[in-house]
Amino acid sequence: MSFGIHVNEQPFDAEPRPGQCLRTYLRERGWFGVKKGCDAGDCGACTVHVDGKPVHSCLYPALRADGRSVTTVEGLARDGELHPVQQRFLDAQGFQCGFCTAGYLMTTVALDEEQLGDLPRAFKGNLCRCTGYRAIEDAVRGVKHVEAPCAGAAVGRSLPAPAGPQVVTGTARYTFDIDVPGLLHMKLLRSPHPHARVLAVDTAAALRVPGVRLVLTHQDAPERHYSTARHEHPTEDPDDTRLLDDTVRYVGQRVAAVVADSEAAAEEGCRRVEVTYEVLPAVFDPEEAMLPGAPVVHAKDAGTARIARPRDNVVGEVHGETGCVETGFAEADVVYEETFRTQRVQHASLETHGAVAWPERTEEGAERIVVRSSTQTPFLTRRALCALFDLPLERVRVVAGRVGGGFGGKQEMIVEDVVVLAVMRLNRPVKLEYTRAEQFYGATTRHPFTVRVKAGARKDGALTAIQLRVVADTGAYGNHGPAVMFHSVGESMAVYRAPHKRADGYSVYTHAVPAGAFRGYGLGQVVFAVESVMDELARLLGIDPLVFRERNVIGPGEALVSPGGEEEDLHIASYGLGQCLSIVREARAEPAEVAPRGWLVGEGTALSMIATGPPGGHIADVRIGLRADGTYDLAVGTAEFGNGTTTVHRQIAAGELGTTVDRITVRQSDTDLVEHDTGAFGSTGTVVAGKATLRASQTLADRILGFAARHLGVRREECALLEGGVGYRGSRVPLKELYAAARSVGQDLVADGHFGGTPRSVAFNAQWFRLAVDPGTGEIRVLRSVHAADAGKVMNPMQCRGQVEGGIAQALGATLFENVRLNERGEVTTTTFRQYRLPQYADIPRTEVHFMETSDAIGPLGAKSMSESPFNPVAPAFANALRDATGIRFTELPLTRDRVWLALDRRARGGDGGRADPAR
Repeated sequence: MSFGIHVNEQPFDAEPRPGQCLRTYLRERGWFGVKKGCDAGDCGACTVHVDGKPVHSCLYPALRADGRSVTTVEGLARDGELHPVQQRFLDAQGFQCGFCTAGYLMTTVALDEEQLGDLPRAFKGNLCRCTGYRAIEDAVRGVKHVEAPCAGAAVGRSLPAPAGPQVVTGTARYTFDIDVPGLLHMKLLRSPHPHARVLAVDTAAALRVPGVRLVLTHQDAPERHYSTARHEHPTEDPDDTRLLDDTVRYVGQRVAAVVADSEAAAEEGCRRVEVTYEVLPAVFDPEEAMLPGAPVVHAKDAGTARIARPRDNVVGEVHGETGCVETGFAEADVVYEETFRTQRVQHASLETHGAVAWPERTEEGAERIVVRSSTQTPFLTRRALCALFDLPLERVRVVAGRVGGGFGGKQEMIVEDVVVLAVMRLNRPVKLEYTRAEQFYGATTRHPFTVRVKAGARKDGALTAIQLRVVADTGAYGNHGPAVMFHSVGESMAVYRAPHKRADGYSVYTHAVPAGAFRGYGLGQVVFAVESVMDELARLLGIDPLVFRERNVIGPGEALVSPGGEEEDLHIASYGLGQCLSIVREARAEPAEVAPRGWLVGEGTALSMIATGPPGGHIADVRIGLRADGTYDLAVGTAEFGNGTTTVHRQIAAGELGTTVDRITVRQSDTDLVEHDTGAFGSTGTVVAGKATLRASQTLADRILGFAARHLGVRREECALLEGGVGYRGSRVPLKELYAAARSVGQDLVADGHFGGTPRSVAFNAQWFRLAVDPGTGEIRVLRSVHAADAGKVMNPMQCRGQVEGGIAQALGATLFENVRLNERGEVTTTTFRQYRLPQYADIPRTEVHFMETSDAIGPLGAKSMSESPFNPVAPAFANALRDATGIRFTELPLTRDRVWLALDRRARGGDGGRADPAR
């Protein structure tokens, strides 16, 4: 019998491959709105309708669709008109990165009235990592947040994301949403051992598999070592990684790469590769790893590899003191000391890591390799590839399409290197796309931390000393390890005024999956510990924890002092922390929500401070020019992955050029466009790249007005930029005319902008929770959540609120249940979303978000960063509320329901319930 299927009313008769799912069948025919997020029916990004009913197409056999009608997100709009649900998602901006949006649209369209009344149940098969779900609910309910554009008045308004129409119609192009002729597929063979030497690799059987074109092993890899971490200065990270190594250091490390005509052939090729290993001793605990006689993870030269103490497995360390903490503790009336532990967390961006690369001949006839990658750092990745393969920069072009979430996880080069090696060997296009399981064991995680805090205070509530001992488990490789550890003991201590401070920090190798950059960059782990201790000190003194914080936080204009040393370019260029704490005070004073009978109720606060960019410089180059049609072309290097920088850049430019945002076209994240861009990380999209856009736009405005004055024979001050033209003496000349006039004399109305990322300011956040706890089950309900954010001048309130809500939701996941678990061999055992327990719609409460009224003296137009910082105070505020409700100090994350119940039960049986007793 012949196969037949209609997709969006178009007939297809190609027979599916044996076992092929509907998702891959649809994508192979160009329906790229159907996304791959989980491989297991957990996330809903692949949702389509089959005969009008929503299904997860990753689980639905393509053969079952025979004779049926399939609708994808591309088929919702009819006759050029958006479906009402698509329009509502646009009006509410019910998305950030947008990778999950097609799935939510297809699910929502199929809901009946009863299901619309119970969205937590209706959306149990859909996940979003970015939004925190509030924006999605508003979209479903028809709440409109987007404002209409207005010429010259763009900044400070809730203007829409330029890619919104493409996101809701499934036409936004993510990394793999392209058709590359002649594409080959790569799969990776990974180590089954946590530590072993590769003695031999036999590829003969793999090469006999039909369709296999190439097998790469360590013998094919460059000898050069490098770091997968991407920073402006590569020397910040240890050179401890080889593309394919003859020593493996964790379960899941790549051993060989197989390239074939199909994924199935590549997978079969991996199964046929025979590897002979010499298994070596392994160490999994960072404290044990630092002991004499522990297995050495990297026996490399300390100076060459930039590893602090290789024989002791210490990749980086910091030891610093201001004043004398022993003196400070002697002066204290109360001292509290406790050890806190945080777990591994996965970034869980719905678009997994991946890259596709191909050879290309430029218009000038030069050969180069084009890499299309899901990356936050296209320019740094190009630089690293060229260094690794000894290529000039012009031989490599790196492009990031729309990126489906990042959160720091894509500030790495973990796929591009091996893909480019294969392209260089075969001169053919090659694709490598991680599965969800590979994302857990083959990418990076948040650093697990052990933090010992000792703090003292006088009876009047003044802090006398703070001391930290921090041990960060960086896993098998040191990408970001030292930098995360250094950052963790910076702002977490500098935000408090104490005459005596000491920090000892260690970033330690183990034979576990590598850790890397993650939202907050180490601050969240240490802030959890420090803010918990501040609450306990306040309780010992009989002082309201909020009052205790108000007495001890730094004030406007004060120096930022941490034991790691004062950073000369870091300043309090605006101060909203006092306002943040006032918001919390007001929330506490309002009537309490009613909790279920018999439940324990408590409230808790925490605060945090973060630098508005990384130290050492962060570069952004921008170019903007007038086009022939009188609109503007804005070229920026920074990538868009839901961070909203594209929207803000248009707003900044529109404001300076006196136009509307829809007259500015943004091209971005392509190494062909601008000179350089360090990347979209460290919350720099607005404060660094945005400042470069501001400078470029101001320069262009000045050039247009200057040329117009000369062209019209009037004085410069008589001219003003208007929407689509320049006004002068009551008249108006169109920009199109000025463009043509400039070209006629050989002039381009173009301007460049540059910012180097220094000086830097700081942003403040405060979180407050009121919780209820069921003592019989350990269940916790959030009765109220309030967040105060000092973002300086808020460039786009709707978008900034979404960043805050998304950060809170991700932090709640890390606080309550997310945990990358390892077995006794260091093997990751949580390889699906259902095992890992990503927060769902029903898990995340609505948070009241308040923005402080400040304007920063450093940030563009008074703005500060607000992508990472909302994450940091969430866990300690939650733990402090739980302490208030139960009387138990929980010192380890996540605060799972069973952990809470066991502590309550232990206390009921006469134990201490896990509560830490103060030292004195």
